[in-house]
Amino acid sequence: MRFYSNVFLNPAWWKSWVTPDHFSYDEIPDLSGKVALVTGANTGLGYATTVALASRGAHVFLACRSKERAQAAIERAREEIQAKDPSVNPKLEFLELDLNDMNQCHRAAKEFLATGHPLHILINNAAIMDSPFALTVDGIEQQFGCNHMGHFVFTMALLDRIKESAPSRIVIVSALAHEEAVSGIDYETLNDETALDGWERYGRSKLANLFFGQELADRLANEEVFVNIVKTELARHMVEKGVKFSPVTNIVLLTPQRGALTQLYAATSPEIAEKNIRGKYFMPVANQIRPNPITTNKSLQKQLWDFSVELMQQKVKVQ
Repeated sequence: MRFYSNVFLNPAWWKSWVTPDHFSYDEIPDLSGKVALVTGANTGLGYATTVALASRGAHVFLACRSKERAQAAIERAREEIQAKDPSVNPKLEFLELDLNDMNQCHRAAKEFLATGHPLHILINNAAIMDSPFALTVDGIEQQFGCNHMGHFVFTMALLDRIKESAPSRIVIVSALAHEEAVSGIDYETLNDETALDGWERYGRSKLANLFFGQELADRLANEEVFVNIVKTELARHMVEKGVKFSPVTNIVLLTPQRGALTQLYAATSPEIAEKNIRGKYFMPVANQIRPNPITTNKSLQKQLWDFSVELMQQKVKVQ
């Protein structure tokens, strides 16, 4: 795993790791009547989050690219939930979502809207990490395209329903890698294969997640829609790459079950609404931390928003 020098020089980061957990599974409230949508829900943090939400009564849509994998995850989740409590009849459904294709993301949102369901919880969890250079269907560098633009299009198409369903939550998953993107986002070299390596492209996409989350939170400041950002690291993908973890790396990476608690806190804890927590960044477990100072730059947040809106308008064929 890359050594995030800016992270480890941040005293607030170290403090977060010696601070007691701020949330537990026992604190997830009853979610009966709530509808949630989790991207990348068939594995890892997304799966752990889905199981937790469904076990507390939420109707959860698993937004995934592969129907086969999602259906397998649904069956596994049902068995896991009912093994603990046979009285629970989990409500789980598949929604096809390909973050590599902005038009498909828009269609996926429209498909959900057509169900007539409210949407109380949206968790933008899915991501790719340190992938070889490639372009999305829309001709955008893939990590930026999937991790940011796909979720941007999906979220914007769902936003009116989320506002109608208030009080509601939007959780955007970022990562420690954003700390390395100290120079911001160079849009001119976004598709330049030689400008950044795979890790740096990942960091750029995670910085975009933070910019998006904070700008969206500001724009929804007068709504009962609480937008927050949480940190994670994609350990599953690193294992697949054959990465050998050091003791330092093991501090950073968590099991999916424990790692999911932070996004579950942002998605469900009554404290979020009671304390009007918006646009904040949380690390495990549910501890607020100051991210890279560049992320609080309102001009850069708006620059990403304007770029994303323009790109969406260029690429998405509204039906």
